[in-house]
Amino acid sequence: MSDNGNRKRVVIVGGGTAGWMTASYLAAAFGERIDLTVVESDQIGTIGVGEATFSDIRHFFEFLRLAESDWMPACNATYKLAVRFENWREPGHHFYHPFEQLGSVDGFPLSDWWLRNPITSRFDKDCFVMASLCDAQRSPRYLDGKLIDQDFVEHDLSDTAARSTIAEYQGAQIPYAYHFEAHLLAKFLTKYSTQRGVRHIVDKVEDVALDEQGWISHVRTAEHGDITGDLFVDCTGFRGVLLNKALGEPFVSYQDTLPNDSAVALQVPLDMDREPLRPCTTATAQDAGWIWTIPLISRVGTGYVYASEYTTPEEAERVLREFVGPAAADVSANHIKMRVGRSRRSWVNNCVAVGLASGFVEPLESTGIFFIHQAIEQIVKYFPAGRGDDRLREQYNLSISRVMDGVREFLCLHYRGAKRADNQYWQDTKTRKIPDELAERLETWKYKVPDSETVYPYYHGLPPYSYNCILLGTGGIEVRHSPALDMVDDRAALLEFDRIRAKAEKLVQELPTQNEYFAHMRANQ
Repeated sequence: MSDNGNRKRVVIVGGGTAGWMTASYLAAAFGERIDLTVVESDQIGTIGVGEATFSDIRHFFEFLRLAESDWMPACNATYKLAVRFENWREPGHHFYHPFEQLGSVDGFPLSDWWLRNPITSRFDKDCFVMASLCDAQRSPRYLDGKLIDQDFVEHDLSDTAARSTIAEYQGAQIPYAYHFEAHLLAKFLTKYSTQRGVRHIVDKVEDVALDEQGWISHVRTAEHGDITGDLFVDCTGFRGVLLNKALGEPFVSYQDTLPNDSAVALQVPLDMDREPLRPCTTATAQDAGWIWTIPLISRVGTGYVYASEYTTPEEAERVLREFVGPAAADVSANHIKMRVGRSRRSWVNNCVAVGLASGFVEPLESTGIFFIHQAIEQIVKYFPAGRGDDRLREQYNLSISRVMDGVREFLCLHYRGAKRADNQYWQDTKTRKIPDELAERLETWKYKVPDSETVYPYYHGLPPYSYNCILLGTGGIEVRHSPALDMVDDRAALLEFDRIRAKAEKLVQELPTQNEYFAHMRANQ
């Protein structure tokens, strides 16, 4: 990489959530030591489905030294305590995958104790506090802003304090994530970034020029001419203008294991004074996929993710509108064709792809924003000094591919594990190809619930308790308790189940609803 007065020139092509998250994070990380430019076209719309997040996203805002009161009202954001899965086992059944670590007693996880002696039919309510809070539509904070009593420390946001990242806090569970309007977050981060010196160019990129070594020398814009840089970040979405088209990096499809390749989305108005805000993302199984429901301050984001092999766009839109009801009558639909998989390498020469240009799996576990956040952290970690730093780029690509391949495994588990088999789509989920390693793990999990030694071994954002939730919740794979538990005194485990139930009942009585909390927050802005 060339040097420009000791300031590395980074050109981000494409705005949206990926582009502005990248710009704001790099500005926060490197300050004036880096020259940042974002080039985005006002003629290209955003996908607009990445509105639910992992709980790790809190590290992103802390790194930018932003408090919730700084950004949440501007983005119509709400809290997310879990993912709620409806009808994956059978009609009328639901369970939660919460942001809460699974406890253990005498070396055995509570899920194992539950399998031996189910307290109720709801493993999630018996093993986690968050399931009860979701059912009661509670906020994780009291009206004075105090967080519920969890094993989690809120970080100092002052300028001199050390900042938190995903890498430093892997395994430490933050008790909630967020829902937000993606286009409003991009707008907020545009202002944040430009106030910190990021150059913003609204223009269309017409050409990508390569030098004799195959590195990008500049991008040519319609009105601003050639824009040169040392590092180019491809945030052009599924089009992959720089990485896939200009540099010819091949795309590795996940279609053979994850066939859902399309979506239709609606933005449905919501009256917060009359309608409750569930503190969770809901994934409701349908005949050819599933429908997401994301409650925001002003609207509900909803969409049908489906496999085009099993239904048509017209039928998918009809099903979605029927699911939403009269509120969807005057709302326009956005049809999306998804590219499911990843680029073989996300960093090639002096081009690194972030967001959809890098890769995408269906948003069943809200991984889109997580992929962006994790990629940006890795860019900072492996930022190269020059063209000879191939090892840094190789390590970056290994990290990204492992994260995406691991999430692929986890999503495949949802479908293979689903008990539902009432039509061809759901019957095929039981016989469709899955990664070989997952097939081996499933055989182990039939005799021993997932733990750190038996899940996907590389970091991918999903801890072992997540696998327990999906296996026990979807119900299609018989899982046995450890034989050792038949010979172990269970009194301590029963006391722990009692403690969880008592704590949940207490918090449900004490905490405000989401509606009450956010009405209070916004009234005090």
